[in-house]
Amino acid sequence: MQISDLPYPDPGVPDARSGPLFLRWLGRNQLGGQFKSLAWGLLHFSSVAGLPYGVGYAVQAVVDGSGARLAAAGGLIVLLGVTIACGDTMLHRTAVTNWITAAARVQQLLARRTATLGAALTRRVAAGEVVAVSTGDVEKIGWFVEALSRFAAAALTVVLVCVSLVVYQPALGIVVALGMPVLALAVLPLLPRATRRADHQREKAGRATELASDTVAGLRVLRGIGGEELFLDRYRRASQEVRKAAVRSARMWSLISSIQVLLPGLLLIVVVWYGVHLAREGRITVGELVTVYSAVMILNYPLRHFEEIAMAYSFSRPSAQRAARVLSLERVTDPAGGLRDAVAPAGDLYDPATGLLAPAGRLTAVVC
Repeated sequence: MQISDLPYPDPGVPDARSGPLFLRWLGRNQLGGQFKSLAWGLLHFSSVAGLPYGVGYAVQAVVDGSGARLAAAGGLIVLLGVTIACGDTMLHRTAVTNWITAAARVQQLLARRTATLGAALTRRVAAGEVVAVSTGDVEKIGWFVEALSRFAAAALTVVLVCVSLVVYQPALGIVVALGMPVLALAVLPLLPRATRRADHQREKAGRATELASDTVAGLRVLRGIGGEELFLDRYRRASQEVRKAAVRSARMWSLISSIQVLLPGLLLIVVVWYGVHLAREGRITVGELVTVYSAVMILNYPLRHFEEIAMAYSFSRPSAQRAARVLSLERVTDPAGGLRDAVAPAGDLYDPATGLLAPAGRLTAVVC
């Protein structure tokens, strides 16, 4: 599916039993775009990972005084630069296509469900929640679909580089191969807390959006009874709660980002220290040391996408849950079939708890 082919003739029947199941259904319906993005991602990341070998080969050629090998290394680096540019361009193109097509599919599903339910929708779901799902939630769901193939390409590249380093220079390659899983999995204990804070932030933001939408929808009535200041104060409080929740969530994600900077730096120090020790003993060449050092530096780039997929899933899961809730709504029909004669209620409305009496046939407004 290309962007020019939108909208979908039929967006399909979603699995709306839960948020994760809805995300899985959405990804399964975009396998073609995911595989295209994965292929271009592998070309891009593998080309980036190949740069250290070209640089190390060039350094060793200078040490050996070989002009021919230096020229070959330069040609290899230029070729890798071209493939990096092409791969990055097409990866961005296919990833954005996945994002737009996924968002369009979700929006079509929501529009179809809204048309099916009609006026019954706002009686079962707040109007503000429908607005929040069709705007901000769709964006976050599309982000996860976009990041999925990019993460897969980055993970495969990390594995490929580790295996290549073990074959190329076993002594240092084993150190890198043992350190990479630690770098990738070190933030896992922090993810549940970060996810809970992201869920809390999303809940608060959704509540503020609902309040704003409902206030705008009833603005004329509120002005008529002088209640706009009351609702304005409520929105201010809700907005401050969103800000506080966002700050708490950002603190956790900044901690995760700092760990992903600190640990690769420690691994790099270990590799340099051990590599210099091996080079002084003559067990490895200067070019091999530069290659391994550059490879560890380059691996920080694909490792960043591990954090991205964690963030994308943490933010998209509650959004998908809200979308699934709306998509799972069904129109309630009369099981007996046919239409019944509606009998209009008559008489005054009386609340014994408050003493409120609303006479029949007269408009009575209650301000809380």
